[in-house]
Amino acid sequence: MGEAVTVVRYDPAWPDLYERERSLIARALGDLALAIEHVGSTAVPDLGAKPIIDMMIGLRDLADHERCLPSLRGAGYEHKGELDIPGRHYFRKPVRGPRTHQIHMVELGCDFWQRHILFRDYLRDHPQEAQGYYDLKLRLAERFGTDRLGYNEAKTAFIESVLVRARAAAR
Repeated sequence: MGEAVTVVRYDPAWPDLYERERSLIARALGDLALAIEHVGSTAVPDLGAKPIIDMMIGLRDLADHERCLPSLRGAGYEHKGELDIPGRHYFRKPVRGPRTHQIHMVELGCDFWQRHILFRDYLRDHPQEAQGYYDLKLRLAERFGTDRLGYNEAKTAFIESVLVRARAAAR
């Protein structure tokens, strides 16, 4: 049986936890990482989330992920491959025990990159949408328990509707 989906209230320490990890990763990867962004719910002020710092690293070419592996392993990350999302490499920390950090490594500016940044920025600018997302996540965590895939799939319609509004607002 898997680990239960746990959604907690916003923790004001999350931005500092991200910044410390970003600095560690930036030093480890050097110029291989063109950009490192704090994404996911922990990147949105006052939005409750699973207590996992979600980061996205933008590379010039996804093939460069191979050159990042030794440094990220040295920083305590486990490489899990693409995990059913072509064009994205996933890393988790720590290797054993509950995740505290995760990385999505993609080519800078790809669709995955753009969607995550657009979603994050829209929620940052629209606190009422962020609150709606938090309420949904609480209900879904209770409903799906340890079914992480079901939990994630059940959020898709909300995420897509926010992206539609975000794209319209960006025009």
